[in-house]
Amino acid sequence: MKNQAFNPYLPSYEYIPDAEPHIFGDRVYIYGSHDRFNGISFCLNDYVCWSAPTDDLSDWRYEGVIYRRRQDPNGKRGIMHAMFAPDVCKGADGRYYLYYFVGYTGLISVAVCDEPAGKYEFFGYVKYADGTVLGKKDEPLQFDPGVFIDDDGRIYMFTGFGPVNYPAILLGGHKASEHGAMGFELESDMLTIKQGPIYIGVKGKADGKGTPYEGHEFFEASSLRKFGGRYYFIYSSFEGHELCYAVSDSPLGQFEYGGTLVSIGDVGLRGRTRRGAANYLGNTHGSLIKIKDDYYVFYHRQTNKHQFSRQACAERIEFSGGAFRQAELTSCGLNGKPLKGKGTYEARIACNLYSCEGAYWYGVVKKIKRLHPYFTQSGKDREDNPDQYIANFRKGATAVFKYFDISELNKISVCIKGKAEGMIAVRNSPDGAAVTRIFISPCKSPATFSGKWTGTDGIQPLYFTFEGKSAFDFLSFTLD
Repeated sequence: MKNQAFNPYLPSYEYIPDAEPHIFGDRVYIYGSHDRFNGISFCLNDYVCWSAPTDDLSDWRYEGVIYRRRQDPNGKRGIMHAMFAPDVCKGADGRYYLYYFVGYTGLISVAVCDEPAGKYEFFGYVKYADGTVLGKKDEPLQFDPGVFIDDDGRIYMFTGFGPVNYPAILLGGHKASEHGAMGFELESDMLTIKQGPIYIGVKGKADGKGTPYEGHEFFEASSLRKFGGRYYFIYSSFEGHELCYAVSDSPLGQFEYGGTLVSIGDVGLRGRTRRGAANYLGNTHGSLIKIKDDYYVFYHRQTNKHQFSRQACAERIEFSGGAFRQAELTSCGLNGKPLKGKGTYEARIACNLYSCEGAYWYGVVKKIKRLHPYFTQSGKDREDNPDQYIANFRKGATAVFKYFDISELNKISVCIKGKAEGMIAVRNSPDGAAVTRIFISPCKSPATFSGKWTGTDGIQPLYFTFEGKSAFDFLSFTLD
């Protein structure tokens, strides 16, 4: 790699949730929704695309806006007409097809382009053979379309949305897919339904009790991948904070529950419960991809104290014997190895963040909780000037960075701004002894404070915990 890769892997001003990774040619392309920093709802911006060479996952390139909301016949302004999670596939004709939905119309729209990251144009709606548009026959709400083209050229689409006791008025008059995910086979025209909808065995809340899906029932975020001749269905569970998977020998089921791929609070990892989440929770969405010899899970994290400013992250994930092992949240993500134990790092790459009271679930209404630190940026939504940081770092707040290859480290310095006074203890485990103590004092503009490193060499995490009064903004730290 030219440079080190971090989480989040895109610039700090970019808020891309729901990212579906695909390899076209020698590049990885990311297709996701587009949140607005400090927005008042989900997915308010137009679709953009980013890509990176498959041999350098640190080198992400902005491809620009690929599709605007106003291009869709239903793409009116307003939060009820936002463009939600999309997916892309390459058709037999060599063109690229973008599947998406606007608001709660219940319609799956398709746009097309001659290039993977060019200017897409509206193509049509997914429809039945009799010409009736999907969503007009009293089906459950069509939501989060995932598309997949098999080795034999057959085309499949997957959708579904599984809340319980959700008022129909909030779903545009549609009903939820309470029995889980739905699958379709499409004709070669990329629009016409050949068969479906079919419930593929990925159970929703209504049917999950007493099955392996219990506690991990389907909610949304349908995505399909194929590894080793078997089909892996990726979805966001009813718990919201986790991506799970199910496995089948057929693209239309019946799928059997496989396990958790990633949780944005590391819930389920090493026995961690939701109450003890290592990070602030909210929904997540993404998928799996194999890049060269490694497998990666793509997902998103929450920022700014609510669910409307989400950022794209990824982790390498272990795959053996046809099963995936839950990935741990890290700061190094796509780097493929620990970060160097020398240099300056932005605080925004913390993979865990919590207060003296732990973490909590971010709602859809912004709530200010005085004790809790959070990721944020100055100013408004923009496409330049990265300055994301951790705000409101108070007594007991902890930011965790994983992992670093420490060798001959002498000191650790922090760059902060704020009214706080006290000591930042740096540890290699949540309850371990401090290996560095950094004493800080109030500063109106960014200032640097340092402490001597007394730890050992090796690959290890760094836990920064504040012990003192008032609060500060945590901007960056330096390993010397």
